[in-house]
Amino acid sequence: MTMRPTSTPSGLDGIPAVDTALSHVDGARGELIIAGERVGHLAATSSFEGVTARLWTAATGQPIGEAEVRAALGDARERTFQRLPVLTYATQGLSIVDGVRAAIAALRAEHGMSHEAAIVGAIPVIVGALVRQASGTQAVAPNPRLGHAADTLAMLHGRAPSPEHAAALDAYFVTVCDHGMNASTFTARVIASTQADLFCVVTGAYCALTGPLHGGAPEPVLEMLDAIGSRDRIKPWIDAALARKERLMGFGHRVYRVRDPRADVLKRAIERLSLGIDGLPFAGEVEAYAREALKRKNPDRPLDTNVEFFTAILLDALKIPRQAFTPIFATARVAGWTAHAREQQRTGRLIRPSSVYVGMMPK
Repeated sequence: MTMRPTSTPSGLDGIPAVDTALSHVDGARGELIIAGERVGHLAATSSFEGVTARLWTAATGQPIGEAEVRAALGDARERTFQRLPVLTYATQGLSIVDGVRAAIAALRAEHGMSHEAAIVGAIPVIVGALVRQASGTQAVAPNPRLGHAADTLAMLHGRAPSPEHAAALDAYFVTVCDHGMNASTFTARVIASTQADLFCVVTGAYCALTGPLHGGAPEPVLEMLDAIGSRDRIKPWIDAALARKERLMGFGHRVYRVRDPRADVLKRAIERLSLGIDGLPFAGEVEAYAREALKRKNPDRPLDTNVEFFTAILLDALKIPRQAFTPIFATARVAGWTAHAREQQRTGRLIRPSSVYVGMMPK
């Protein structure tokens, strides 16, 4: 018996899987382009509904406007709220993350509504209901006249958010709505390539997102900041963690070799919150020393700040419970999942890669 050697790049790094008009990640230059615009420009000039319209237009080849998306999502939120008892039936006893998974799996098409809008509109209603259920309060009905981000906060907290808070969450939604061929998006495209419907696609993509190497990083950032605790502990804590070869949460990225461009977009969004954030100066000092320490440790390839660092601070400032961070991420990323699914079904074929066998061979 002989063994065959492997020649497959670990994690399929650098292997193009699809052609897409939806987003482009340039890890060497630290650049993210979504449907033809840099992410920083989109976050400053567009809403979540606007960038969703760009993605769906690019995916399907059929123009759709921001106002049309806004109306469709408002309608979908209302319809989802009417079906909440059915959608949340299987969530009893589950965590918020797992409850959202079960509720997404229970979604179905509504008469006269696109599947894309039905799904994107449903997720914040589900998240809001489960967060309030966990705190022992009643679900809040959506307001279709509000923007998607503002209504998400209203359903979470039971009151209309300030314009500054709504704008901050909207900037977050725009910033993380799509990001190249990440694990959950690739999952979405694989499922879509079988011609399964969008409800199956998004269920699978959400499951991929819940893995700690993908969508579960922001919460540990706050845990790290809590563990450091005070300014005088920043240097000794980080030095000790690096000496133990522990990962500093919120630093480094699988693709970016320089600073994650989304980090600065979210940092600006945080700074624009009119009430200020008590912990931001402390977090800034942690970030500055961590970058310095990582550069000393790895001078040839220092790890820089990624999107999770400021995601954690932003979502915490908006009083979103930590256990809802991943579902809130999904509330934005579902725009990209649905767009990639439609693009795959329109332009692609069944995704069926080959493998390199490294087991025993018969004589």
